[in-house]
Amino acid sequence: MAKCTICGKQQVVGGSIVRKGLAKKVGGIGTHVVKNNKRVFKANIQSIRIRVNGGVKRAQVCTSCIRSGKIEKA
Repeated sequence: MAKCTICGKQQVVGGSIVRKGLAKKVGGIGTHVVKNNKRVFKANIQSIRIRVNGGVKRAQVCTSCIRSGKIEKA
């Protein structure tokens, strides 16, 4: 997986928790954790042309860097 050339954001490994049971506020005895599945949270990375030192270069940049104006599009 690529990483952002500006901020270094990349994919992160985490878990998706599966719960079972009826919630206490609905009248049950509460929910319990049954399973914890591993999953990958991927960064929204785009391949764009940016202006660097007067020249144009193609780079992998995350959308948060594009929106915040950390780079100048070519």
